[in-house]
Amino acid sequence: MTGGKPKGQVGRGKILYFDCFAGASGDMIVGALLDLGLDAELFKNELEKMPLGSYDISIRKITKSGIRATKFDVLPQNEDNCERHLHDIEQIIDASRLAPEVKSRSKAVFRLLADAEARVHGTTPEKIHFHEVGAVDSIVDIVGAVTALYLLGVERVVVSPLPMGKGFVRCSHGLIPVPAPATVELLKGMVTYGSEHDGETVTPTGAALLSALAEQCGPMPALEVEGVGYGAGTRDYGVPNVIRAVIGREAHLMKTLQSSMNPPESMNPPENILFDGIEGTVVVLEANIDDMNPEFFDHILEKLLAHGALDAFLIPVQMKKNRPAVLIKVLCNEEDKEKIAELLFLETSTIGVRYSRWNRYCLRRESRLVHTEYGDIQIKIALLNGIVVNKAPEYEDCRNRAAAHGVPLKKVYLAALRASEEDNISG
Repeated sequence: MTGGKPKGQVGRGKILYFDCFAGASGDMIVGALLDLGLDAELFKNELEKMPLGSYDISIRKITKSGIRATKFDVLPQNEDNCERHLHDIEQIIDASRLAPEVKSRSKAVFRLLADAEARVHGTTPEKIHFHEVGAVDSIVDIVGAVTALYLLGVERVVVSPLPMGKGFVRCSHGLIPVPAPATVELLKGMVTYGSEHDGETVTPTGAALLSALAEQCGPMPALEVEGVGYGAGTRDYGVPNVIRAVIGREAHLMKTLQSSMNPPESMNPPENILFDGIEGTVVVLEANIDDMNPEFFDHILEKLLAHGALDAFLIPVQMKKNRPAVLIKVLCNEEDKEKIAELLFLETSTIGVRYSRWNRYCLRRESRLVHTEYGDIQIKIALLNGIVVNKAPEYEDCRNRAAAHGVPLKKVYLAALRASEEDNISG
């Protein structure tokens, strides 16, 4: 989250990880953010910029299973009607003096909630009546969480897999199963798992906040930890009913490797050189195939790469009954996973495709043109902190030039490498 920072706001560039081992709700999320050391008066002053009527805020320390945590509660005063439509809440937020980024992020959470409720009830987001979520306390929870992230200078949010409770919970619509239908809708694309806790471990408000604000769901990223906060829930389970918020800055890979490997001083890079590559996630799809004509694999790999796969490769495996088989593995971006899975079903004999998300580091890459006696050839280079650490001539360029001049491929390849040295493309 970015934008201008109000007085008292700390520096930006931070990552926040929500460890949701007991679940998540709006008040737990706000409590954990306050527990990180956020100035409570600054936080309250920001919320007072929203025209929402009379309410009190309670911020206190309590203990949950031996863990000291912050309990956050909103205490509405004389609210006669808590049912609001989406446009009612958007008008409240638009009429506030909150930062533009806080306004847009808060409205995005409510829009996500309205979309989920509309799918459950078979209507449109504009016609949805917000009951519990339209109440003052839920509005303050959502806007408060977005405000707290803004004040803390959080740029990126990552959330752990979420435990789902069981049983039933009573709401304005009557008795509904846990997790609530809207919660399930909101958590599409997130990683969840079943727990033995009776009751609602993840509320719709908590689900909406995490789904809207987190860019990744999985294990904790590599962090230089700067603070840890705990936000307390109301109920008690077999585990501490708190959510843990860990804040810090991205831990640079090269710095970590230097400290762990401790190479000879002559091999150490300058102290100010840190990993400046790209950290992200990639989706990995795979299937075991033991009953298909192997001549088809070349065609399949070509189609996968043509339809957005970042990489695709084959691994020989031994399956049940000692049957030799092939494991086909495909790497792709999140938005391409359904298309790649469909292609695997259409083009191979598999009846099941597994997928997972992997974290990865990538070096920054560029392409430069060099001139050789055989023609121009692209050189692919990989950079670490602006220094070329790997380079290779483009294979297709070399193959085409070799065919055109009737010379061995390796001769063109070596000529391209020599040209890169002459052009000071060091590797």
